[in-house]
Amino acid sequence: MSDTKKPQSAVQTTGHAWDGDIQEFNNPLPNWWLWAFYATVVFAVVYWIFYPAWPVGSSYTTGVMNNITFVDSDGTEKTMHWNTRALLLKDLQEGKSATLSREYLEKVQGADYETILGDAEMMAFTRSMAVGLFGDNCMPCHGAGGGGVMGLFPNLADDDWLWGGTVEDIQTTISDGRYGFMPSFRETFNDQQLDDVAAYVLSLSGQETDSASAQRGKRLFQTSAGGCYYCHGTDGKGMKSQGSANLTDQIWTIADVPGADAPAQKRAAVKAVVANGVQRTMPHWSDRLDKTQIKLLTVYVHELGGGQ
Repeated sequence: MSDTKKPQSAVQTTGHAWDGDIQEFNNPLPNWWLWAFYATVVFAVVYWIFYPAWPVGSSYTTGVMNNITFVDSDGTEKTMHWNTRALLLKDLQEGKSATLSREYLEKVQGADYETILGDAEMMAFTRSMAVGLFGDNCMPCHGAGGGGVMGLFPNLADDDWLWGGTVEDIQTTISDGRYGFMPSFRETFNDQQLDDVAAYVLSLSGQETDSASAQRGKRLFQTSAGGCYYCHGTDGKGMKSQGSANLTDQIWTIADVPGADAPAQKRAAVKAVVANGVQRTMPHWSDRLDKTQIKLLTVYVHELGGGQ
């Protein structure tokens, strides 16, 4: 029985060989692959013609017959060459989300605060819009959650409102700004008197302090010798018209009493505020934000602290 091999069809090689018997075949590419490659070349050429593609100096080729036209937020019609920025601008003005936002904005513009606060859908929209406004305009001072900064910027989330917590009060605060001022008593009181007034202020909120010192401080607080009651009231609960703090509610915005460990440190914190006074300014936003934006922010801030 003869040992015969089946003839093999000849395969073209590149002529490269390794180790004597390892050769590199020169098989042709599949036709479908070649046609796909040619199609991508044609597509690239067409794309270069119709769309922005090649840099030219400080500009680029803008393409032809690919303009995008849309109505801008100021009501003017704009035409731009096709690019992703133009697509975004068009979507922001004419997209489904933009159209829905405008509809809700019109509802907010025409509604009073009671209606907005009582409508779940309007409140959801207000929060989604106002969180961006708050982040851009208010967060640098008051923080992402409105927690404020001790000694500098009031906490908006604790439902303690120096200038009033109704939506009307908050709108006025945002629109017109506020100026918080307490004079320095460094030249009015000696060191012992500063200690005594600080002790009395601490006693108003139930803090541990020296009773004799607090009694002396009360006389300074409640009489023209110190005149503290002019702004904080005889009961120490403050006055909205002056933006003066309620000293009885255990909420501290300037003297870091909660951060002090010992009674002596708490007294020192209050004493420093009495001695140095307070000057805090919040700018008015009526020249930067429109009435609808202020309305959205008013509702958002009102809800941060529970509102009044």
